Amino acid sequence: MLFIFGYSLTQLSLVILYWKEKGGRQEGIKGGKAATAATVAAAEESTSGLVPWPKVTVQLPVYNERYVVERLIDTIVAFDYPRGQLEVQILDDSTDDTTEIIARKIAKYQAAGYTIEHIRRSDRTGFKAGALAYGLDRAQGEFIAIFDADFLPPADFLKRTVPYFQNSKVGVVQTRWGHLNEDYSLITRMQSFGLDAHFTIEQVGRSAGGHFINFNGTGGIWRKATIEDAGGWSADTLTEDLDLSYRAQQRGWRFVYLEDLVSPAELPVTMPAVKSQQYRWTKGAAECARKNLLHVWRDRSLPLTTKLHASFHLLNSAIFICTLLIALLSVPMLWLGVPWGWLAFFQVTMVILALFYWTAFQKKSGIGSFIILFPTFLAIMLGLSLHNAVAVIEGFLGRKSPFVRTPKFNVRTRTDRWQSNAYNARRIPPLTWIEMLLVLYFATGLVYGLATGQFGAVGFHLLLMLGYSFVAFYSVRHSLVRP
Repeated sequence: MLFIFGYSLTQLSLVILYWKEKGGRQEGIKGGKAATAATVAAAEESTSGLVPWPKVTVQLPVYNERYVVERLIDTIVAFDYPRGQLEVQILDDSTDDTTEIIARKIAKYQAAGYTIEHIRRSDRTGFKAGALAYGLDRAQGEFIAIFDADFLPPADFLKRTVPYFQNSKVGVVQTRWGHLNEDYSLITRMQSFGLDAHFTIEQVGRSAGGHFINFNGTGGIWRKATIEDAGGWSADTLTEDLDLSYRAQQRGWRFVYLEDLVSPAELPVTMPAVKSQQYRWTKGAAECARKNLLHVWRDRSLPLTTKLHASFHLLNSAIFICTLLIALLSVPMLWLGVPWGWLAFFQVTMVILALFYWTAFQKKSGIGSFIILFPTFLAIMLGLSLHNAVAVIEGFLGRKSPFVRTPKFNVRTRTDRWQSNAYNARRIPPLTWIEMLLVLYFATGLVYGLATGQFGAVGFHLLLMLGYSFVAFYSVRHSLVRP
């Protein structure tokens, strides 16, 4: 509980940093100083044509993406950028008909004069990191933009990001993720609820405080020299983006985050797909903590506040281990009659987290929707705590596993169907059976607490019961669906 409380305090500090940053920006607008040197340079370049645009390579790592790869290529080719200065690499590790789809699409654009290359490897060594490194060796661009298969960046993406590299210390420009299918279901709304907080409060707050931020694997652009100086892409973690981000920033490179530039993408629509993504993110974060955290603390040039923020940043997935342990122990504590004074930490933590998520959510909707969505989000994340805790423990123990991509369904509206998608999981994950047992376990704790007049943990056990019920139900339902 103390670890979770400490984590919540760092989140509170990020909220304060976010408010200060926004306040400073508003003062700049009132004073007529809103335009930065980078945006002024962008305007000059796009209107006068006096300054040539640098060569940019766009890398598109792809693995079995038959449903979305065509729209991805069409979107990138439509970039508003000088054609002679744009190189596109399709880094294709596919084992299905995605390869043929790409070949046909590329032939069309090559015939039209675009510099676009279909790059295939003999095997998937290093998975996404290996594909990016393989393409980097052949890249002609001074800058490297990267997009996953489900992203649809705006046409002016390069013209709005490249000018920031006029500062020779800038190594990365990261943009905010948007959501193509946020309103598709409760599952997608809950994902957007969590991601929006990261891309609003965490990225802006860490950047404003001078702390480590991270390239999010897609929707950003690197200086090629930064990747090389930091040691290149490494496949020894499942989150190669977070790993390289820390190595680059420890080498002195600056990261720029653009909250106002949105790169929309598709959210997973099935529970198995959500679990696959959560497994990779949480285990990869633990692997990065094991690899990089000690180096951060040994760096005497970093202030203590930055080291503390980096610690909770890299260790944030350990929250799921703590949450699972607290949940499992809370029922025996009822039977033992242990005083519930420790719940004060839990209650303060909930207030801080509510403030954290509300700060991000208020841009979209009002307090009424938040009152419903926040506890729903908490319940579902509690329901994922077993699955994610297992992934984190594997990461801390150094147990290696392959990079399992999140399947894309090309689902954008509520009328779109995913049930016939060839990438659907067709089996119930083994942990789902334990999740079902935990529903009964926390239901027992709930009933026992009510029966014995121990009301301190009733809300906690209710959230746990509902969260595990939701996760287990949709894990089964989405796994058993047939075309």
